[in-house]
Amino acid sequence: MAIKRMDNMGIVVEDLDATVDFFLELGLELEGRATIEGEWAGRVTGLGDQHVEVAMMRTPDGHSRLELSRFLRPSVVADHRHAPVNALGYLRAMFAVDDIDDTLERVRARGAELVGEVVDYQDIYRLCYIRGPEGILIGLAEELG
Repeated sequence: MAIKRMDNMGIVVEDLDATVDFFLELGLELEGRATIEGEWAGRVTGLGDQHVEVAMMRTPDGHSRLELSRFLRPSVVADHRHAPVNALGYLRAMFAVDDIDDTLERVRARGAELVGEVVDYQDIYRLCYIRGPEGILIGLAEELG
């Protein structure tokens, strides 16, 4: 049997409200928020008794989701927020945008910082990486032509 789709990508954050606000500004939609706790959830994650606040963000086309989680219990055990792009196991999310300059202007107001520079890839895309809230690495791509 083949995979049907990728359902979502998850990112653990410390400040859920600020991170939701950032992704709303980027253009994602808040699909819902919930608190998840109990022994059943800990059996899935292997963390035992857990208590997590979750916000599900959806891209405007409805095809992709980003699950933002803030762990209340158990405590966070590692912090990869400032790892470089080439760190093993480090994740980044890439979003297609209409206007990379406008997007950068809007998210800079929410604390985003350009990692390198905006580059033109073979007159096909303009690309850049930014660090969003809590150091989350995000790629932006504007299709040219």
